[in-house]
Amino acid sequence: MTDGTDKADGRNMRDEADGTGGTDEANGTGVARETGGSLVREAHERGIATLTLDSPANRNALSAPLVAGLGAALARCADDPGVRAVLLTHTCNTFCAGADLKAPPDPEAFVALMRTVVELRKPVVARVTGHVRAGGLGLLAACDIAVAGPDSSYAFTEARLGLAPAVISMPVLPRMDPRAASRYYLTGERFDAAEAARTGLVTLAVATDDGIDAALEPVLDGLRRSSPEGLAASKALVTATVSETFDRWSKELTARSASLFASAEAREGVTAFLERRDPAWVL
Repeated sequence: MTDGTDKADGRNMRDEADGTGGTDEANGTGVARETGGSLVREAHERGIATLTLDSPANRNALSAPLVAGLGAALARCADDPGVRAVLLTHTCNTFCAGADLKAPPDPEAFVALMRTVVELRKPVVARVTGHVRAGGLGLLAACDIAVAGPDSSYAFTEARLGLAPAVISMPVLPRMDPRAASRYYLTGERFDAAEAARTGLVTLAVATDDGIDAALEPVLDGLRRSSPEGLAASKALVTATVSETFDRWSKELTARSASLFASAEAREGVTAFLERRDPAWVL
């Protein structure tokens, strides 16, 4: 299992991110391919491959099929000379709710997915208009650029379930302000897009949902105007620290994550969540 959960930060989140909201269509035209049992939609427009997480039934949770489908789509983008950059977005009102407790991916597969995003020779841009929780924050932090809408929200909910944000720390901690990471790792509090931008978790927060695509226009235009090798070399420079973190910590943090998931506290935390009650340790 991964660090995250497909559930968010308590009973309120069950209502606000239940996957019943309107869809956020990708910034592109024409579905060219579908992968992962239609859990990841793929479209192409003028060198931008838009990958849309499309698993609203579980709020785009990191299930084994979704992780495999996204990995396969990224591999195709890597091999396609017509793709200059990748835009990662989502349907429903949740970008990613964390790990799917009912169909979790292998922890090494999730680590490999995050590393693929970081080390892809093409920039990956996240377009976020919904909630992001736990393991989903690792996927978000792995992206090179992230633009967030006003209805998005964020939370590292692992400690509330008897877990810790272990493997997602590899892309998160090199990006995020240390004091902010300490607060949100330890408390599990929700925070908004403006705070996510202030702390370095996302690149830019926009004031209206209508403004998110306008904010992306100069970003995507800049990527289209840049040469493939120039982009690859430039990305290697800005992701070097994150890649070194994966080199140093992948094995240890994957083992730590697996150990935490097997613990008695994690079993109580997950069970309590599924039963819609507080875990035994809540004071």
